[in-house]
Amino acid sequence: MNVFCRFLLAGLLCVPMAGTALAQIRVRATPQMRGYWKPVVGGGSAYEITSPEGQKSQMEVAIVGKDSAGGKDAFWMEMTMANPRVSGDMIIKDLVTLDGSQMTVSKFIMQMPGQAPMLMPDSMTQMQKPLQYDDVHNDAEDVGSESVTVPAGTFQCEHWRMKDGSGDAWASDKVSPFGLVKYQGNKSNTMVLTKVINDAKDKITGTPTPFDPMKMMQQPQPQQ
Repeated sequence: MNVFCRFLLAGLLCVPMAGTALAQIRVRATPQMRGYWKPVVGGGSAYEITSPEGQKSQMEVAIVGKDSAGGKDAFWMEMTMANPRVSGDMIIKDLVTLDGSQMTVSKFIMQMPGQAPMLMPDSMTQMQKPLQYDDVHNDAEDVGSESVTVPAGTFQCEHWRMKDGSGDAWASDKVSPFGLVKYQGNKSNTMVLTKVINDAKDKITGTPTPFDPMKMMQQPQPQQ
């Protein structure tokens, strides 16, 4: 584990810092999603993400269940991030609701490589910022319909240009849960769809136990 991650996890031991540290872990682990929310249980998508520095990573996002939260429909959304530094994936599973364009998490489960899943306390979950999500209907201008070819295939997409000049998104209603086929950032990450998932299953293995920061500190060491 690198020094930065150890610093963040050490911060989790301090109650006043716990929410902030968890939020930082989430922000570093999950990219900002652009598109439009179209959750389908069993539906998902896999992406290759390229940083401005040219570093590549893989991520899957899928809807693995439906529930309710605060009297509203809620969906269990699971994000799986491959980490080349260790053997295994990091999995983040959220129970999310959408209010307008704001996505709110009411339950949060995390499974680190080689560890049992942990359920975060409600107090920590409520301290987190909403998930990073831009609804292109609100934050972008429709440039028109275009055919886009990515590793997952060829899709008829709507081309959206972000109003803040940050990049362009191509979205299709054939892709769940965000419709995103391609995102080209001007100074940020680029994302391309590598696979459409139609039979997504929960990847969390084992029964979640209450959050224990010491167990997170014991995750496998990076491979040399």
